[in-house]
Amino acid sequence: MPTSSPVPYGSWPTPVTSALVVRAAARLGEVAVDGDDVWWSESRPGEGGRSALVRRSADGTVTDVLPPPWNARTRVHEYGGAAWTVAGCTLWFTHFDDQRLYRLSPGDDGPVAVTPEPELPAGVRHADLTAAGDGSLLAVRETHTASGAAADVVNEIVRLAPDGTVEVLVSGRDFVSDPRPGPAGELAWLQWDHPAMPWDAAQLVVRAADGTETVVAGGPGESAVQPTWDADGTLWFCCDRTDVWALWRWRPGGEAEPALDTGTEIAGPQWVFGARRFVLLPGGRVVAAAGGEGGDRLVALEPDGSTRDVPLPGWTALGYLTAAGDDVVCAAGSPVREPVVLRADLSGQAEVLRPARDLGLDPAWFSVPEDVTFPTEERDTGIAEAHAVVYPPTNPEATAPDGDLPPLIVMVHGGPTSAHARGLNPEIQYFTSRGFCVAHVDHRGSTGHGRRYRDALQGRWGVVDLDDVVGCARYLADAGRVDRARMAIRGGSAGGYTTLAALTLRPGVFTAGASHFGVADLGALAADTHKFESRYLDGLVAPWPAGADVYAQRSPINHVDALDTPLAVFQGAEDRVVPPEQAEVMVAALRDKGVPHAYLLFEGEQHGFRRAENIRAALDGELSFYAQVWGFDLPAEEGIAPIEVVR
Repeated sequence: MPTSSPVPYGSWPTPVTSALVVRAAARLGEVAVDGDDVWWSESRPGEGGRSALVRRSADGTVTDVLPPPWNARTRVHEYGGAAWTVAGCTLWFTHFDDQRLYRLSPGDDGPVAVTPEPELPAGVRHADLTAAGDGSLLAVRETHTASGAAADVVNEIVRLAPDGTVEVLVSGRDFVSDPRPGPAGELAWLQWDHPAMPWDAAQLVVRAADGTETVVAGGPGESAVQPTWDADGTLWFCCDRTDVWALWRWRPGGEAEPALDTGTEIAGPQWVFGARRFVLLPGGRVVAAAGGEGGDRLVALEPDGSTRDVPLPGWTALGYLTAAGDDVVCAAGSPVREPVVLRADLSGQAEVLRPARDLGLDPAWFSVPEDVTFPTEERDTGIAEAHAVVYPPTNPEATAPDGDLPPLIVMVHGGPTSAHARGLNPEIQYFTSRGFCVAHVDHRGSTGHGRRYRDALQGRWGVVDLDDVVGCARYLADAGRVDRARMAIRGGSAGGYTTLAALTLRPGVFTAGASHFGVADLGALAADTHKFESRYLDGLVAPWPAGADVYAQRSPINHVDALDTPLAVFQGAEDRVVPPEQAEVMVAALRDKGVPHAYLLFEGEQHGFRRAENIRAALDGELSFYAQVWGFDLPAEEGIAPIEVVR
């Protein structure tokens, strides 16, 4: 029932508790079709964050294929992805605990190890698993040595025979991905070298059956994504040659040519392996998920070159597209619905194969986002505006006192080469249902807006991203939509860096902050991180170590004299991407300066929190922190234990 009297923003009672956030947090991963069966993976915080594999048979029976403690998750590039594949009812997967490859065939009593037991701290990891059709497996293999040094890690493409024999197919490049066998004995793959990231300059290479190699697309200033062979020998892929990642095709002996350019991004940044944003259907049709304002939409490319939208009303976050006959099977979500596995024909008739969990909530509890474009500093980028997705405070059973304005939380995504996802984000609803306005900023450098927008962050991380988060907050405050005295900034990983940098390099705008495994010392990150990102900052900041002075200038830890904003810090104890030392140096500076702060270190967590109890502790702790520094009460019925704020 609605409350009988107005309740201050931030104190609104809500059923969107941290327990519900965790219950809703089972994230869908890859989706695959094998015969009449549909498979998918899902990360389950309630089971320690393990990645479970699920199969739906043709009769609708849903079965967990791998019981606990099996965990289909790889650490290649540390971010993983494509840790499993299935073909002819045989499953191949990487088990997280030992990073060994396992095979599970019909009739087996359990998974059978394919690769040797690792010799720690050295070890071999596999990702981007692709069944080759002859019983063998193609994979990206990442070999670590006893030194533990990023420079000693070797990435290759290998073929594993059913008996475990290994053949190296591609080596000598810093990074490789997407090994895809062609119909006439070809092999396609992506490759790139330091200091480029895959979205900077990934090359698409094809090796013909006679050993001849052709660079189809990509290289400096251009990146290729998701090579996919058609049965007729056409190779389809995405390329950002025309600014956005559009759909292209190539035939042996010819030149790559554009096939579908919607004016918006089809592909995304290759942070993890295995993303699929388009799929080939029988009869020469191609179906792609095209992004844009309001989220994703399905677009069908007909054999005659014409296009049409596939109507899927309400579904705005689409991924892992795969074919099931003439239909498309994918993961689908929306801002008000948890992700599902969906099967749809080209008329838009859809069947939910894996339904969303019943959260017991009316959709009226969920804030519906709106796209906002706001002015920002141009900074010689040629771009003087940035983008955000704004979620207004929403609660069908509460109102605020007349004249009151809601507090604002500016959220910053990780990466920083990433973007705000358009599916249901229970963490955002946790705050909006309590009376917060949330603005998720896609600062310059984000994906989803073309290469020119993405490249605007090159050499300017710690400058233009700060312009954009500050610009968004001021834009909303000037419009009278939020309380200028209660504006917070929060983010994880790279978003945590922007959070810390905004509080130290642009003080006086935000009155609170929350850093989740955020970067405090850019130089330390450049000097000690994993191979995949070990040269990432060369482009975003400056070449290391030649540009050490730039790193120092933009590192929040070197500007704590300007830090007088209350800050909560949350960190995983086993994080290799942003080691705990980064958080602890910042916390020490806060303590020495007497700035109100809170610090939670989670044992067993890596880069991002996967365990239910830790997700809850971080979320409730952050809310409690805001309540204490801004002076509002939390609903007593939730029983949230106050986080310790050191003053």
